[in-house]
Amino acid sequence: MFEVAVIGAGRIGRIHARNVAAHPALHLKAIVDPVGDSAAELAKALGSEVSTFEAVLADPNVRGVVIASPTDQHLTQTLQCIAAGKAVLCEKPLDQDLETARGAAAQLGGDKPLLLGFNRRFDRHFGALKQQLEAGRIGALESLLIVSHDPAPPPVSYVKVSGGLFKDMAIHDFDMARFILGEEIVEVYAAAACLVDPAIGEAGDVDTAKTTLKTASGRLCVISNSRRSGYGYDQRLEAYGQKGLLKADNVLESTVAHWGKEGPVLDAFQNFFLDRYAEAYRSEIAHFADIVAGKAKPMVGYDDAVRALELAEAAAYSVATGQVVRV
Repeated sequence: MFEVAVIGAGRIGRIHARNVAAHPALHLKAIVDPVGDSAAELAKALGSEVSTFEAVLADPNVRGVVIASPTDQHLTQTLQCIAAGKAVLCEKPLDQDLETARGAAAQLGGDKPLLLGFNRRFDRHFGALKQQLEAGRIGALESLLIVSHDPAPPPVSYVKVSGGLFKDMAIHDFDMARFILGEEIVEVYAAAACLVDPAIGEAGDVDTAKTTLKTASGRLCVISNSRRSGYGYDQRLEAYGQKGLLKADNVLESTVAHWGKEGPVLDAFQNFFLDRYAEAYRSEIAHFADIVAGKAKPMVGYDDAVRALELAEAAAYSVATGQVVRV
């Protein structure tokens, strides 16, 4: 078994720690978090130990590190772990500043064992859509629709340190757009507003956005983001081609439906990302285990992190200026 440490005992760190502990090829060696009680509670629950980041770096037995710390620590910790010979799974975004992220190309680019936490690439529904698209099921892809609406807005305290809607939330959708479109985006246009919570606007962010992406060949993608939907966690992909439509729809809590004179009534959407993407997170850790073992190259790495960040900054600039941004 390969020993792995998890940096961060918050919401995402807990997901990764449990999945590491459950994987047969991995051993959860240590939990690191400046909040000692959080680290101790999680370590006790999973049969691990509490450690420090410096101790993890110095431990030759720790082969992999999952970085789920605050965003402003992602890049620095990733650089240190890669330099220490560890494989790294780093949560998105790699950094909040594009130029800073670009500056790490020499240390993190190429064949470095760095996996970026774009977990939606590991979702089996989106993966099946991608496979059918590549198999020519609907012919040449012409346009793509990505809907990503959260059930409720996050606390304003989180918004203030998140990097904003485009870098925190929509960055998943920018990566998914690149993944499904199969070619790079060259133009970005975004419109955004604060329609959900005035406090989000007062914090300098937006909570509702529509972004249009265009590739060099002319393919179009529209991304719809909202910090609130009145009907649950809405996660859909629709790919339109010359011969039809491929659609990855929302996943429901159950397949049970009631049919009456008013028509069918379905179960609710799975509640937020902890449920909707639970399987994808497990698949992501399984892929990371193969990277740690030297059996696989990262499916999504440094270049993907930079490209998604480029699109996030372009979208924010487009909102600020009202202009189409060339990438």
